[in-house]
Amino acid sequence: MRIFYSLSLLLIITLSGWSQTGKITGKVTLGHTENAFGAAVQIKGTKIYVVVDSDGQYEIKGLAYGSYKLETSSMEAKPKMIDVVVNKPTQQINIDLEKITDAKALKEVRIERKSVKRDIIEKGFAVNVIETQEAAKRNLQTNDLLDRSGGVRIRQNGGLGSAVTYNINGMSGNAIRIFIDGVPISTYGASFSLNSIPPALIERIEVFKGVVPAYLADDSLGGAINVVLKKGAKNSLNASVSYGSFNTVQSNVNATFRDKNGFTIKANAFQNYSDNDYEVWGRFVYNIAPNGRYEYIRAKRFESMYRSFGGRLEAGFTNVDWADNFSISYNGSQDYNQIQHGQYMTKPYKGRFSEAMANVISLNYNKKDFIIKNLDFSAVAVYSHRNDVINDTVKWNYNWNGEKALGLYGTPILSNTGAQQGAPTINHMKSDIFNTRAGLTYNITENQRVMVNVMTYFLDRNDLDEMLPEITRNFIVTRDLAKTVSSFSYEISAFKSRLRANPFVKNYSMKTEQTTPTVVTENGQSVVKENILSKRINYTGYGFAGSYALFRDVMFMFSAEKAIRLPNENEIFGSPGENIISNPSLGPEQSNNFNAGFRFGPYDLNNHKITVSGNGFWRNTKGKIVRQISDRLNEAIQASPFVNLGEAQSVGFETSIQYTYNNRFFAGMNLSKFNSLYKDKYDSNGNILVHYNKQLPNEPYFTINGNLQYNFRNVIQSKSELNLYYYCGYVAPFYTSWLEVDRTTAQFPQDLGLSYVFPNKQFTVSFDARNILDEQVYDNFAAQKPGRAFYLKVNYNLNKF
Repeated sequence: MRIFYSLSLLLIITLSGWSQTGKITGKVTLGHTENAFGAAVQIKGTKIYVVVDSDGQYEIKGLAYGSYKLETSSMEAKPKMIDVVVNKPTQQINIDLEKITDAKALKEVRIERKSVKRDIIEKGFAVNVIETQEAAKRNLQTNDLLDRSGGVRIRQNGGLGSAVTYNINGMSGNAIRIFIDGVPISTYGASFSLNSIPPALIERIEVFKGVVPAYLADDSLGGAINVVLKKGAKNSLNASVSYGSFNTVQSNVNATFRDKNGFTIKANAFQNYSDNDYEVWGRFVYNIAPNGRYEYIRAKRFESMYRSFGGRLEAGFTNVDWADNFSISYNGSQDYNQIQHGQYMTKPYKGRFSEAMANVISLNYNKKDFIIKNLDFSAVAVYSHRNDVINDTVKWNYNWNGEKALGLYGTPILSNTGAQQGAPTINHMKSDIFNTRAGLTYNITENQRVMVNVMTYFLDRNDLDEMLPEITRNFIVTRDLAKTVSSFSYEISAFKSRLRANPFVKNYSMKTEQTTPTVVTENGQSVVKENILSKRINYTGYGFAGSYALFRDVMFMFSAEKAIRLPNENEIFGSPGENIISNPSLGPEQSNNFNAGFRFGPYDLNNHKITVSGNGFWRNTKGKIVRQISDRLNEAIQASPFVNLGEAQSVGFETSIQYTYNNRFFAGMNLSKFNSLYKDKYDSNGNILVHYNKQLPNEPYFTINGNLQYNFRNVIQSKSELNLYYYCGYVAPFYTSWLEVDRTTAQFPQDLGLSYVFPNKQFTVSFDARNILDEQVYDNFAAQKPGRAFYLKVNYNLNKF
């Protein structure tokens, strides 16, 4: 590897003198006074062009030194041609166009540019691209947007701040990797989650199903969610605050400033708070009377408060000669989370809580035409220091009224273990994480390119439990994990871009080591000895994604991958705050994933627009990593480890229909149906012990959601907008245990909402009513989510200052 890096460095140094490039920048005006917003500036004879922004500015980068003809056109002006010589890094060319006053002289100028969303879809992956403009106006969280996307199911253990897992086409939990701008979200710690990032800060969300592109080099088995934050370098300010049921307050502010030299500062902050004191009821919500009788009640959660806050400050340069983006950022976050119950709601807790804090520093750099023309480079390096604490020292049992549980003679009942769950603990987990991602893309021709990406992840975690005996408390408990994922891919488009193909290969390697104290007796004395467990893993996977456009609006896609998923630190080392017991022997899971789908549209028929898409999928997984589920029907397990099942299989389909009328009425429907079967159990040698072919419990396998929206204009005030929303979701009954005798009831929550945009487009007020029929809903059985709730939100947006 040293030889490889040395040769690479030598090559870069050698090539650095071969190519000199510059850029043309300037301002385009109409009649010396008016900005020519929307005008097109093109290098004549090429496909290189840019569109003038609202400030009249344009910039064309990566031009080799030489002579060019600059052609500028606008629907409001006569075309203009200028000769330009690029012989220095920046060439300033201001252009003034002659405005057309005679309407007869106007000619249609049509510029078609493929959107980022369409470009991602056409690569052949089974992918949803979620845009956030409308959500930013409403009291919707990032997880709400994902839950309303086709084939995606959010699994949350309660209200705001509770544990969340993601299910995509039958693959769930840590098989789904989450990224923020390509960086694994685990780097940021428990205090920074998708719900910490308001939609107003997000450009788009990419949801890859089953097959994950190579540029997200990581061990994603069942899919990946990549949240792309806004990169705009215009001066802007956005702030919002909302208040609603269960004393829920959420706010965020985001500001960007850029000077004429490209120096850019971005700052944002968020705050979340909720008492989460919603009502719960049903089979697992009961008090035990002193005489032993079960009293089923409807009660409020009494100790389920959650609060978090954090911020991000980023400074650097954008769109300068030596970098498209260079930035250094700091991200800090904290949270406090009261834990009301374990995996089920059978036993309410009081006095069990977790705290988390993270300080993250990152360096980001990317540049097109890096060193040589057509070579693009991007890199991000992140260092994170995390501190997580779980506190559980209250020794009494409690009932759902928040009172101490009483025995037969009216005396309070002590916990068998001296705490709410397990032994008393004040456990500190300090983690240092260093995460890097680097990628090179070389554009061989306009239709071909190769990409190399490397992601490294290093974790050093130390545990200290203040409640342990002194003999072991002073012993440093260490947890170390090192992971590297490398990928190589090749992209080609042919037949006028109707055919696109993308084969790739990935390599996965990981090493874990943990040191735990063990007390043994030697010569009649207690002695602490180190128990060291280490493990190495190395696998190779590969895949393919492709699409073919039969017609302009008819496209077929296919993708396949042999995917590897390495267990993460919480699955191996445990996480007391999430009721996870460690399992050092946990192995990786492997899956053969296939997708075949289609996309028809968007079709424009007068004022009607419709898009229909569908995808069939097959996942065949060995060593599937799941939370251990009890074989006994009514056992209330409060904590459990992750374990490897034998072979599991998921086969199903999804479909989506989106309809728009006159850009004012919007309707959509998503349907997902699959089976998620536990096929076979293996022994340590890979031989089949038992053939099950049974549905995995606690897995919703048939879901439908739909939404309606209508836009009224000039309501109350001229140039204002009033949007009305309706959303519904259906979850079919699913099994809750291996015995297949217990099933949930069907769930059908419904939401209503409205938003009013004031004429100046700066203020938006929205109102949302969630679960208006107060249905009993849960994503994981016996962990109930909030019932009926109301929220009011005010949003302020300033784009020019």
